[in-house]
Amino acid sequence: MASRDFVGPFRVAFDGIVHTFRTQKHLRIHLYFTLIIVLGTMLLNLRLRERLVLMFSITFVLVAEMFNSAIEATVDLVSDKYHPLAKFAKDISAGAVLITTIMAVLVASMIAIGEDQWERIRISLTSENIGATVIQRMLAGCFLVLIVVIVGKGLGKHGQVTKGGLVSGHAAYGFFAATSIFYLTDNVTVSAIGILLACLVAQSRWEAKIHSIFELTLGASVGVILGLLLFGITPK
Repeated sequence: MASRDFVGPFRVAFDGIVHTFRTQKHLRIHLYFTLIIVLGTMLLNLRLRERLVLMFSITFVLVAEMFNSAIEATVDLVSDKYHPLAKFAKDISAGAVLITTIMAVLVASMIAIGEDQWERIRISLTSENIGATVIQRMLAGCFLVLIVVIVGKGLGKHGQVTKGGLVSGHAAYGFFAATSIFYLTDNVTVSAIGILLACLVAQSRWEAKIHSIFELTLGASVGVILGLLLFGITPK
């Protein structure tokens, strides 16, 4: 009996993980991205402390996703009809996933770029030998992304400026940052991780049912195009 009592909770917990993986497509996507990111960071020869911080951040995302699934299942069990409070509960749980995802993206980006690259970027930011400094390009890019996103949302027939709409602002900023990283660093692995993290941000918006694939694609295109214009085409 003591042996069963000890093993039972672990078996139930494992069954919950397996069931979530089998039934929740979004968790599987998070796990696939996690595997790719971990393999990519291994190529960067990160220190143990950096790997632990990264894994801790990723674990937060996976746990938040599982809690989100549990809350949605509980709400659906209580009532199968639409209710503002039920929507509120689901929106909060989806927002928690979004917050943890953004924080994980920031942590992974800072770790992946590395201290040497940050020093190189710092030198570029303060350089006066180029027509426009990197910080000026970044600020201009953020402003242009904002303008394009607002105009795009205005052209759409649904959504608001701060939520939903024809053009995803999160995807636009995510892919603008990824494109900027591509030109700010010579490391292919870092650039690939930046793109994967941008995809993860976009996927979180799709998971929360705020944007469609088409809207996310438009947002990503805006970010990539503006990144190319400001960092790839503009004279340095």
